[in-house]
Amino acid sequence: MIKFLRHVFLDDFVLKLFSLALAFLFWITVSFAIQQKEALPIPALPLTPEVRTIFNLPIVVVSSTSDVHSIKVTPNQAEVVVQCDPQTVQNLQSKDLRALVDLTGLDVARNPRRKIEVSVPAGVSLIGIIPPEAQVVLPPKPPAR
Repeated sequence: MIKFLRHVFLDDFVLKLFSLALAFLFWITVSFAIQQKEALPIPALPLTPEVRTIFNLPIVVVSSTSDVHSIKVTPNQAEVVVQCDPQTVQNLQSKDLRALVDLTGLDVARNPRRKIEVSVPAGVSLIGIIPPEAQVVLPPKPPAR
């Protein structure tokens, strides 16, 4: 029995002592981290989001045809209402938003009104678009000869 206990405690004594010291160091580190976490003040709640209106945002026409310059929309500008945190509101500019009317794959002659779509940066929520739709105005066709 004594031989067994000597074998358990004294063989590889340096490795066992190193393991014990490492476990103690780990325990001290974790308990210190827990105490620091409890000592930290409660984090501040995020500020309430602010609403901002971007006026005169130009509407871009997207079409599969090669000549998009002749296609017009009425109105050609929109008013966009967005919501985000106060810091983002201060840095938000009209160039960060994009309003467009998509004409790809649709027959404009049948339904000349299209929904205005707005893309906003991350962290910004779109609240509304005024007006929500735009009238598509096609150029007159040249007379047949």
